[in-house]
Amino acid sequence: MKGGSKYQPLLEYLQRSDCPEITLSFTEIEKLINSTLPNSARKERRWWGNRSTGSPQASAWMKAGYVVELNLESETVTFRKPTGSYKVQTATNTMNWNSETIKALRLQMGLSQKEFAEELGVRQQTVSEWETSVYEPTRATSKLLSMVAEKAGFKYKSGE
Repeated sequence: MKGGSKYQPLLEYLQRSDCPEITLSFTEIEKLINSTLPNSARKERRWWGNRSTGSPQASAWMKAGYVVELNLESETVTFRKPTGSYKVQTATNTMNWNSETIKALRLQMGLSQKEFAEELGVRQQTVSEWETSVYEPTRATSKLLSMVAEKAGFKYKSGE
């Protein structure tokens, strides 16, 4: 991130914190950056997307090791450090990927659902449905997820 970004103070604030979770109101963020947030930040979830490119605001929290959970109604943002280790049930040496571990892998990789879907060769809607437990990945996709996780250095413990 360029030193000239108006989100630099947010990055520095998050880097100084050793809390795994920090909740700030939009007003507190505006005080930190000494500027008002754009209207889209108050209206559009995607402005707060955890994407690693093309977004100076997301670069600020992701560079500091956080991902965002947004509450538009209360105008608050929770910055959360993804935990390094997740319990995953195994069945016959194949990971059983669930909504929590799929989302955790995606967030650790710093990808939006769309980017993650492109990485796996599936539709963004499919990733969304996995993360909301509408569907579970097929066995072939589970193997692919395991390979992607290994490549990304994703730490998981099998719950035997």
